[in-house]
Amino acid sequence: MNGEAALLLLADSRLPAGGHAHSGGVEEAVRRGVVTGTGDLARFLRGRLATAGLVTAALAAAACELAVSETAAETVPAGSGGADRERGTDRERDTGRERGSDGADRERGAARDPVASPAKGVTDDATDDATDEAAGEAVSGMELWRRLDAEADARTAAPAQREASRTQGRLLLRTARRMWPSAVLGTLARAVPEGPHHPVALGAAGASAGCTPRQAALTAAYTSVTAPATAAVRLLGLDPVTVHRLLADLAPAIEDAARAACASLGDAAGPAGWHTLPGHGAPALDLLAEGHLTNPMKLFVS
Repeated sequence: MNGEAALLLLADSRLPAGGHAHSGGVEEAVRRGVVTGTGDLARFLRGRLATAGLVTAALAAAACELAVSETAAETVPAGSGGADRERGTDRERDTGRERGSDGADRERGAARDPVASPAKGVTDDATDDATDEAAGEAVSGMELWRRLDAEADARTAAPAQREASRTQGRLLLRTARRMWPSAVLGTLARAVPEGPHHPVALGAAGASAGCTPRQAALTAAYTSVTAPATAAVRLLGLDPVTVHRLLADLAPAIEDAARAACASLGDAAGPAGWHTLPGHGAPALDLLAEGHLTNPMKLFVS
């Protein structure tokens, strides 16, 4: 699938991954009187984009980059090892036809003489080594996903925010595995069985759908403001066109956030530098998320 088309699907609030059930903190902000109209909402969205939006965009880009590299590592180039094995098999068949009954006699003799036929033990050892190597590669891939998910966890201070992020990530991963089945998504599901953080799942899903890290970052930055904007329309009865004008005004900032997220990947230098990804905190959003847990009349999950 074309990455641009996949980006639209991932950013669509109608994607059956549960994103429409989360307000991004704006429900609690409305309850506390922090957001009462479009002016307050504009400031709320801009602040959210500059903090949580940038962080999730960088994590999504890193996850997409990891998924692309993992997929490339799993692909065996045609004409390399596979072709050599095929040529070796052809030579064995040709040799077998040429040797005829003499070859069969030698095989029977080798079977009777254990000293003359050490091949079985050697073959078993080689098979065991190959199996161990494949298992080591699989464990390595799972460990990388756990490490990246841990980076997301470290950047999500509030327990309520962590739970909401993992809930969304778990639902998105389940949906993506049905829409864009891939070995990478299966590895991520096994690596983080409790559910990966949403930006990690988003980046992996984007890569499986054909997106680039920049497109994954753009999707994360975009959805970090569209979800609370849509929630505010429902909570406050705001004019949808006016609210979408706010989002249109934020378009350059969304692009800037995606660009900065991808630039941070260059600074991070792969998995070894993930700890240098943006970690902008938003204490107000953390407090809103925790306060939302005590709201007896919730319309949104978070």
